[in-house]
Amino acid sequence: MPKKVIVTGGGWAGCAAALSAARAGVEVQLLEKTDMLLGAGLVGGIMRNNGRHTAAEEALRLGGGGELFALTDQAARHENISFPGHDHANLYDITLIEPLVLRHLHDAGVDVHLERRVVDVELDTDRISALIDEDGHTHRADAFVDATGTSGPMGNCTRYGNGCVMCIQRCPAFGPRVSLAARAGVRELMAIKRPDVPGAMSGSGKLNKESLSQDIRDALDETGVAVLPLPQDLIQQGKLGTKACQQYALPDYADNVVLLDTGHAKLMTPYFPLQELRRIPGLERARFEDPYAGGRGNSIRFTAVAPRDNSLLVDGLSNLFCAGEKAGIYIGHTEAMVTGMLAGHNAARQTLDLELLELPRSLAIGDFIASGREEILTRQGLEKSYTFAGSVFFERMQKRGLYTTDSDVVDRRVEETGLVRGVFSKPL
Repeated sequence: MPKKVIVTGGGWAGCAAALSAARAGVEVQLLEKTDMLLGAGLVGGIMRNNGRHTAAEEALRLGGGGELFALTDQAARHENISFPGHDHANLYDITLIEPLVLRHLHDAGVDVHLERRVVDVELDTDRISALIDEDGHTHRADAFVDATGTSGPMGNCTRYGNGCVMCIQRCPAFGPRVSLAARAGVRELMAIKRPDVPGAMSGSGKLNKESLSQDIRDALDETGVAVLPLPQDLIQQGKLGTKACQQYALPDYADNVVLLDTGHAKLMTPYFPLQELRRIPGLERARFEDPYAGGRGNSIRFTAVAPRDNSLLVDGLSNLFCAGEKAGIYIGHTEAMVTGMLAGHNAARQTLDLELLELPRSLAIGDFIASGREEILTRQGLEKSYTFAGSVFFERMQKRGLYTTDSDVVDRRVEETGLVRGVFSKPL
């Protein structure tokens, strides 16, 4: 019988994990509870800004799930742009990217099952033997990847946030998130962004571009960015501290409305009361696309992070790996993809009884995975968030000389690790 890996959760992390496992030569099944892949990637769109460029270039050379970076480049609406605090960014079109990824996974041989919500696990001592979905079907495999994320469910958004604001996760329609690690008895960790309040609020929303003035739409179409000064009485510096996305918690984002063109107009603030937003010239008819109640709040994240090692094997279990936000207080699509590509590859290695791979810390990706694990083991670390794009980890990249936009430097760095180029794309 061929060896099999099941990935649960079809966000960027799960897609990268499924692709890497498939490239390794094992049978792969991807289970996603909603009717589309990519999760928050359906409303995201920012790639290659700051240290994410370095990580993307490393991932493209490692292969496997790293192939997904080529798809976001292919779907870019704007390339090499700057906005406050961020340089050389690409913005992919959120209306185009999901079908490209779905087709790529199918072509790679991944068996994708949409609207298949997993609700429980079968456990044999320290091994998961099967998953149970909400229709009672049993899904068996040799190894598993938990990419179920940390957003929602509705109860968490109500308890730790401003209530369910009907975000892209669509919990009311497709059911709440269920963590494989938690169902297997793992005690998960919670981020702490406010004093003694777990979780963090998603850092951006989406406005319907057609609801904006023609001048703003033209600026977005031409440059990808629009920065609109706020009236003095609408400036709220304190709101920045609630954001998951601390790379955007800069004064510019409190003093202005910053919009990015990702197909919709990406509003770089957790939420903004609609009637106040409509006081800003050009936004008099503004309408939220995600979350639908974006004038009131946003989704709550990071209440379900799994403890794991640097191979992304979940502590206490011998065949469950984790990726994306499940693997750390990690912000962003790039961060999800690079953890997914390692988790999926190692899940495949585990089925074949091969030694698990840890990426060296001479790579930005390897240092990101290792230092992220170290940080979540401390109270102080749980109060931070980690991304290649800014805040504490981007500062670390710069201090350690890991940040570069020079392709030759990335080539040399990957070669010096001793890893085979395209290691995640080669059958084991």
